[in-house]
Amino acid sequence: MNKTFTCLLLLGLLILPCSASSQDNENLEAMIGEMLLVGFRGLEVDKTSPIIDDIAQGRVGGVILFDYDVARSSFQRNIASPGQLKALTADLQAASKDTLLIAVDQEGGKVSRLKEKYGFPPRPSQARLGKHNHPELTRRHAEQTAAVLAEMGINLNLAPVVDVNVTPDNPVIGGLGRSFSADPDIVVRHAAEVIAAHREHNVLTALKHFPGHGSSTRDSHHGFTDVTDTWTERELQPYTRLFQSPDADMVMTAHVFNARLDPNWPATLSAETLDRLLRREMGFEGVIISDDMQMGAIRDSYSLKTALERTILAGTDLIIFGNNLVYEPDIAQRCIQIISGLVRENRIPASRIQQSYERIRQLKTSLQNGLLTPNRSALLPKVQGALSSEAVTSHFAHSWR
Repeated sequence: MNKTFTCLLLLGLLILPCSASSQDNENLEAMIGEMLLVGFRGLEVDKTSPIIDDIAQGRVGGVILFDYDVARSSFQRNIASPGQLKALTADLQAASKDTLLIAVDQEGGKVSRLKEKYGFPPRPSQARLGKHNHPELTRRHAEQTAAVLAEMGINLNLAPVVDVNVTPDNPVIGGLGRSFSADPDIVVRHAAEVIAAHREHNVLTALKHFPGHGSSTRDSHHGFTDVTDTWTERELQPYTRLFQSPDADMVMTAHVFNARLDPNWPATLSAETLDRLLRREMGFEGVIISDDMQMGAIRDSYSLKTALERTILAGTDLIIFGNNLVYEPDIAQRCIQIISGLVRENRIPASRIQQSYERIRQLKTSLQNGLLTPNRSALLPKVQGALSSEAVTSHFAHSWR
């Protein structure tokens, strides 16, 4: 009897560490899953959809919606009409055990996924609003945008763009009318209105693209983008000013290379840019979200493992894989395997994953409880010659197409 008991005890001791290790690994993978925000194909989803399985299994913390599938050169992606979109987001959210981030790029102008042809109201570009320079007008448009997003079940708008329009013919910012102005003060005034309007409707926002994409002469979607000789420190001013209010939910990274900030890595992969400059020197404590990691500036120069390791060590919390420029339906599973392996190899501290997980959970809790109270900061000076209510209404009567 004693011999049998001893054998059972030894067997239990051998099994226990394995069980604990298995539990630790599950917890680690769950935290990593919260850090991934991915794109998918389909105007509707069901139990057989890969994205539904990823959501249900906790392999992703959010999704991103597009109206156009770049890899297929097709408008059959995620958005076709208000009714269809609302049903899609409801099904996505229902698959999640907790709050799922559902993101979209709805900046206005050329970068609008919810287009008029699908039954949504048209929205002016940031450049046009900045040119008018009447924050009341920007506020009204932002309120209408945020109201539509909330009604559609979208809780994260990857906007506003706070890039300063240093290079007006910039192919991805100025050339597309995405910047409010070359004047950082104007950028700040209008961005603050966009943020506050979204918070009133419990929709998160993301300032982009840090530390500044407005001075580039190339599009980082298509490859290596060096701003060393064109970037100026005034491109940091919108962030510095907006951080004085607690309303900045997220900051999105730029895939630009700037040797003046880091001679080795582009911003998304740079600890010097994100951890030292953004976190420690500028004091940002919110969620850092990457731009799409499948863009050419990252994908063409770095392996997936290197990109994941560097961006997490740099301080990124949410990592986007749009699955649009290229389509990789298993990307979430692959990322979890790679990142958990890097933790086991002690190349990424487990504490670093925990930090990101806690930031994301805090933001999701605020979203879930409706705590995104706007705070239109008194630090922003009023614009001279502000429009009257009648004038604002008159502006809305104009076509913004």
